[in-house]
This record gives sequence, structure tokens and C-alpha cells, in this order.
Amino acid sequence: MLSLRDASLAYGPRVLWSGLDLEIRPGEFVAVLGANGAGKSSLLKVVLGQVPLRAGTVRFLGQPVRGGDRRIGYVPQQTLADDAVPLRGRDLVALGLDGHRWGVPLRLRRRSEAVDALVASVHAEATERSPVGRLSGGEQQRLRVAQALAGDPRLLLFDEPLLSLDLAHQRIISDLVDESRRAHDLAVLFVTHDVNPVLAAVDRVLYFANGRVRVGTPDEVLRSDVLSALYGSPVDVIRSHGRVIVAGAPDSSHHPEGQDA
Repeated sequence: MLSLRDASLAYGPRVLWSGLDLEIRPGEFVAVLGANGAGKSSLLKVVLGQVPLRAGTVRFLGQPVRGGDRRIGYVPQQTLADDAVPLRGRDLVALGLDGHRWGVPLRLRRRSEAVDALVASVHAEATERSPVGRLSGGEQQRLRVAQALAGDPRLLLFDEPLLSLDLAHQRIISDLVDESRRAHDLAVLFVTHDVNPVLAAVDRVLYFANGRVRVGTPDEVLRSDVLSALYGSPVDVIRSHGRVIVAGAPDSSHHPEGQDA
């Protein structure tokens, strides 16, 4: 579904990562981890056709990526809507249906039925008629997942969708993403600073550090020897009660993250 071959990304003289070979299959969940500025969010921009590679190739469904491909759904880093925004939850979802269109909109009945189905798919019926600005971060993220599903995508991209959410809403959104990809056989590329909320769903991990990359199952990548080699300094990976804790990596006691390059 998505293929990167010997891919490298750079901004000016600074190389974020290089030598990336990645093949993502339909239905596969890949978590993207690494340090601040390592190029995780930039990877999503590459897949969206917004940022060119320095070298190598990236192809989606066998073709070079292009901007505005409706077969790719995208949930950006969360910014809470202002209370003054006159937009209901279902209106936010509807933007995913025809917010990109010029000219004659979808017929009202067809549009309403499509929004109903999308809202139901993320179990957001209780908030669909509430002003978006009055909803919690978790409730807004639920609706943004529905919006990303509106184009009937084959690939879903998530950029820190759990940021600033409490543990309960992290679990709700994580389960929702997993449920959606299984129901529609979607591939998922999921950028996160903490893999634990999605660890049970993750098939493979893509880890960026110091311009290097490692790809493999969580057990293959989230190991002390692997991360120590990536960072070039001692890193301890501790597993406790089904959780993974990374100690000694730059910027964090877990998977370091924040605003990415």
C-alpha cells in the first residue's frame, strides 16, 4: 500500500533521516517513534505529497504520492477549537465529505446520511450537535477521526492524536483507531510520543534517532541494545505490567516527543 525505498529527508544541510526502506500492507498498524525533531511528522508530510524526499522514492498504491489524494486520511496534531467557532460536531465531520469541493455540494439527503454513518462509526452521536468549541479534547479527536474516514481512505495518518488527552481518552481514541482500521482493512501510520496506549494494536514500529532508522516489531525494536545503538549512548528499555519505559534517551524518560520537524 505504501512503499518507501532508500528514502532520505533533509532540510537544507540537515539530514533528518536516510536509508529508510518501508513497506506497509493493508490493515497494518505502524507506530512512528523517536526524539524531538527526528522527522516523524515530516514523514507524514512526505506521504501527503507536501515535502519532497532528498533521495529515494515514496509510492502509494503503486503510484508516486501526490497532494490532495482522498485515499489518504489525515488527523493532524490537535489544536482545540475556540468556543466562539460556530461549528457543530457533525459539521466538522461533514468538512471531510465536501470541504474540498468547489461548485455544487452533495445533495442534502445524501450528505446527511453520510455524516450520520461517519458519526456512528466513531460512536459520537452524543456530541454531534454540540458546538465543537465546547467539547473536550477527546471528543474533538473522535470527530476528527470520523472526518479522516470521510473520503473512504485506504491509509490513515495520525500526527500525535493522543497529545494532551487524559489516560481514559487516550485509550478511547486508540481503541477507535484500531477498530476503524480493522473494520475497513486500512493501513495506519501513527506518530506518537508514547507507544503504550496503542501497543496492543501495533504490528511494527518505525523508530527515528540521530538520522538513523529501525523498523520491526515492538519486541525487535524496543530493546536496550537497539535503542542504545540508534542514540549512540546507553538507553534502558524496561517492560513492566505490559508497558514499555525507555530511560536514558535524549529529551525524555519515555519516547521523547513534542513538536516535531
